[in-house]
Amino acid sequence: MQIPTLEIAEAMLAEAEQLNPGPWVMHSRNAGLAARTIAAHHPNLDPEAAYILGTLHDIGRRVGRTDMRHAIDGYHFLHQQGYEDAARISLTHSFPLKNAPAAAGKWDCTEAELRFVEDYLAAVEYNTYDGLIQLCDSIALPGGICLLEKRMVDVALRYGTNAYTIDKWKAFFALQERFSREIGQSIYAVLPGVVETTFGF
Repeated sequence: MQIPTLEIAEAMLAEAEQLNPGPWVMHSRNAGLAARTIAAHHPNLDPEAAYILGTLHDIGRRVGRTDMRHAIDGYHFLHQQGYEDAARISLTHSFPLKNAPAAAGKWDCTEAELRFVEDYLAAVEYNTYDGLIQLCDSIALPGGICLLEKRMVDVALRYGTNAYTIDKWKAFFALQERFSREIGQSIYAVLPGVVETTFGF
């Protein structure tokens, strides 16, 4: 798999935090924690690789305060260093639906960049790691791992909804059901701190 080592990934995130500090960093760490935890119970996933991919999924935010273009920036940053699998995750993590307009946020990029995203999503074949990081991104808050429903509301309050929101939520629930089935128990049975983060106690 074309991903950085754990040490390099941690250094990348630390550098990114220096460039653009903010709650996105702890969100990324918690997505990585969730991915590693689920992967540890999954027959076909590597926990360390899952952690690296989860931790770096928002690495495009290193360039500053942007909206959806962080996915493109992360893709190019990782692609240029030869980490093609990590680059793919940076672009696919927001798209359980392969549909660029379904994004929760504005496309603050050029028309050419948006066409690149659309063409990439149309051509890429998702693997289990794509689905895992999509799921873990959708249950990770800066304060910890929470119920999917809480994160959905959090995103909707910050970015609003669109014509694709309900279908996107259904796709996230399908991922939750898929990974629960594949690990033989609810993902919430293995993830740490869900009750505390979700309910605040």
